[in-house]
Amino acid sequence: MPENFEIANIWAFYLLPLPLLLYWILPALRMKSSALNYPNFKKASEYSNQKPRKAASIRRRNIFVSLTLSIIWILSICALSSPQIVGKPELKVKNARNFLIVADISFSMSQSDWVVDGEKVRRWDAVKEVIHDFIAKREGDRMGLVFFASNAFIQAPFTADLPVVEKLLDEADVGMAGQITKIGKAIVKGISMFEQDTVESKVMLVLTDGVDAGTDIQPLDAAELAKSDSIQIYTIGIGDPAKSESDLDEETLKNIAELTDAKYFLGTDKAELEKIYATLDKLEPIEYEEEEYVPVTLLYYYPLGLAVALGLALMFLASAISLVRKFKKDKQPTRSTADA
Repeated sequence: MPENFEIANIWAFYLLPLPLLLYWILPALRMKSSALNYPNFKKASEYSNQKPRKAASIRRRNIFVSLTLSIIWILSICALSSPQIVGKPELKVKNARNFLIVADISFSMSQSDWVVDGEKVRRWDAVKEVIHDFIAKREGDRMGLVFFASNAFIQAPFTADLPVVEKLLDEADVGMAGQITKIGKAIVKGISMFEQDTVESKVMLVLTDGVDAGTDIQPLDAAELAKSDSIQIYTIGIGDPAKSESDLDEETLKNIAELTDAKYFLGTDKAELEKIYATLDKLEPIEYEEEEYVPVTLLYYYPLGLAVALGLALMFLASAISLVRKFKKDKQPTRSTADA
């Protein structure tokens, strides 16, 4: 018996000997039938000095019918026992978190200083490829996208339809939001998205390769607003701050993450960025319901269907035999009074 095959109602097999018990306990079924009225029966009994008595005949059992009925009974018990194939338990994904990616698409992200598969590519192309992989693994989270530079705009509102989020990610490119970097403005835009939702767990991921050039709201002031709304902001610095051409403001990104009880990461290349996303998966794991979903395939209808088919076949056969006998009886010649 395979490991995933189970009997739900094992007690049903205790009913198997029930027909035999009824056969031995219950009295035989008595049926009256018409008898031949013999006019000199009384005189014959007097001459023979024998008293008339009731007669009984026991019909011979049909072995084929008895065997078929036994099989039908066994199949019915098998159906009642509810056989089933139980699949591997699956944990239900708990959809209880909004995860917002806030990505910098200013002109500095167009620099082709990252090497992927031996070829130089733009920072944004490499980052976008890694974000794709990250989104695909976040089943259960409602993902959203905000892109920023001089301005910040919502590319994808929070949704559990991850393929749609990935498609909207593909449509974004460097320069769509302006030239310079305004981190504080981007964080405030992300906060406004969270305010429109009632989900308690809120996570924001900010990726940038520059220094904040905004004058309207400072990044740390925006982080204070996020903290008051229980939003965690993980920050990722893109590029190598050791290089002279780098504008990355690591100190500000570290302070934003620390202020909101999150972490800061430095992504110097695609491989390092992939490690960062793997770490994020551990820091913010997919949540599952406590209840386990166990797929069950019911099999009771197989023995039940076979039992019904055998019953119908037996009824059809009995009817056919009865018709044949009646036909033969009607065909027999009757003796006339003259012949008698």
